[in-house]
Amino acid sequence: MLVRTVIGLVTVLALAAAGWLGKSWYDSRLPATYSALEFGPVEYGGGPVQNHSGHPHVSVARLKGPQGKAKYRVTLVAKTAEVALGSGRIIDAWTFNGQIPGPELRVRHGDLVEATLINDDIDEGVTIHWHGVDVPNAEDGVAGITQDAVMPGERYTYRFRAEQLGTFWYHSHQVSSKQVRRGLYGAFVILPRKTPLGALDLTTIAHDFAGITALGTGDAIQRRDVAPGTPVRLRLVNSNSSPERFLLTGTPFRVVAIDGTDLNGPTPIEGRMLELGGGARYDVSFVMPEAGVRLGVEGSSTALVLGQEEIAAPETSLGEKFDPADYGRPKPTVLGTGTRFDRTFVLDIGKRIGFLHGRPGYHWAVNGKLHPNTPMYMVRRGDRVRMRIVNDTGTVHPMHLHGHHVLVLSRNGKRTTGSPWWVDTLDVLPDEEYEVAFRADNPGIWMDHCHNLPHARDGLTLHVAYEGVSTPFRLGDGPGNHPE
Repeated sequence: MLVRTVIGLVTVLALAAAGWLGKSWYDSRLPATYSALEFGPVEYGGGPVQNHSGHPHVSVARLKGPQGKAKYRVTLVAKTAEVALGSGRIIDAWTFNGQIPGPELRVRHGDLVEATLINDDIDEGVTIHWHGVDVPNAEDGVAGITQDAVMPGERYTYRFRAEQLGTFWYHSHQVSSKQVRRGLYGAFVILPRKTPLGALDLTTIAHDFAGITALGTGDAIQRRDVAPGTPVRLRLVNSNSSPERFLLTGTPFRVVAIDGTDLNGPTPIEGRMLELGGGARYDVSFVMPEAGVRLGVEGSSTALVLGQEEIAAPETSLGEKFDPADYGRPKPTVLGTGTRFDRTFVLDIGKRIGFLHGRPGYHWAVNGKLHPNTPMYMVRRGDRVRMRIVNDTGTVHPMHLHGHHVLVLSRNGKRTTGSPWWVDTLDVLPDEEYEVAFRADNPGIWMDHCHNLPHARDGLTLHVAYEGVSTPFRLGDGPGNHPE
């Protein structure tokens, strides 16, 4: 009798477990078409809960850039092409205008930009996201959130005013974990109305081509003759998902901007390794010395050498890492000490066992939830928002909030003491905790995701949404919109 009871109990438990697993699997499957607003808990961060009665609603499709005559026009054609690296190696690539990186776009501050995207033959569809440029929401280029993917034979036009200054980049945000890797990216630079004569202003993008690191398309030594005494600004962009470590040797230099924001009071440094997380940018400046200057990338033979004198790669490992937290001079900001925040959110990155889109495994989680049930942080225009980002994993996560720059307030409980440190992509190392803040001044529905793009593809994605904003666009296999 006891044996039958035990067997019966085990059977019931097994059936219950099987039923729970089956339901968990079934519930985790994504429908063929769905909205980004359908899943996940809405969090208000201690602010007022949304009241729909009498509240005006606006679609992201109406949050467009200004009309009028564009000062800067460009057409970017997404197409497959064979591209030769500096070594002669041929890459079967996806390109803008047949080149990798895509054309470098240089505009002037205040220009009205009109960029037309044409998809020649990328079967999955493409978009253009203006990484780090706080454009109106409809111009953000996120498939299924702000637009539909542009399919072969179609075109889409982006319009926005270049109201920031600095170094940015553009890339496809449709199946981006694959499309950026294959070559759908390029540099976007916003210059002051007046720039100094006789200076060298050079952008270089680090990218990994199937395990081979290149600067631009240079997978070996690139040389450029620069006269001594020339003011030089190097704009460093990391288009990869993982961090890249740069070392500039041959001269002291200043880090003058991070993620498109100038630093206050940068001081000369030398022999410091510059670690750029996925999607990040650093601008460095120096006056060209009599001897040569070398920009190299750790673990790679690729380098950019300026000047006529031969500069050898450092024989030792890279030096101490540059730390923006205490670099430069502080100055007041709109979110400085004593700010009263309207909303406070926690973004806790972890992993948990479960089903992700029908797949069992040990998956990325936000606040213990698997995608698409990750949080939707709700804000109102004008809110001062604080966010605590916690990385409880053993992996680096470059967290990227679209449409806004955030001010880094503290790291691991220690306040930042240098120049105000504004970023759009913050590299959060294992077991690190950051406190950041931003002003909610750009209405829309904005992705907030890990810019290690395979991590975003595998669920490390959430959204910041403004009250009263909706989207007519749908995600999934039905409409063919897959931003990650």
